[in-house]
Amino acid sequence: QLQAFGGGSVQAGGSLRLSCAASARTFSMYSVGWFRQAPGNEREFVAAISRSDGSTYYADSVKGRFTISRDKAKNTVYLQMNSLEPEDTAVYYCAADRTWTSSYTLRNEHYDYWGQGTLVTVSS
Repeated sequence: QLQAFGGGSVQAGGSLRLSCAASARTFSMYSVGWFRQAPGNEREFVAAISRSDGSTYYADSVKGRFTISRDKAKNTVYLQMNSLEPEDTAVYYCAADRTWTSSYTLRNEHYDYWGQGTLVTVSS
């Protein structure tokens, strides 16, 4: 089971850190992705961390501003979001999968497990 939390309301230029916590002690064996969905838009890939070697991948729109990381001891994956823009406003979801490890699959394939969303609102 995944739980995503840490969303909130911030002004443009601010920061938030989202957390994705798992109950399974084998969470480190899963690749984890963050996705977001803004009202009226399709869900889109944001960032991912591969289970195989810890490689990280980002959407172009967040590269240089967001950082995904993993704390294996806490069974938690984080998404540090800096320099937030109004366009980052969305519901953010974390997802986990044991199969995907490459840039392409982590960005495009279906993940087996999903957490509930957490809302991020960025005001101008």
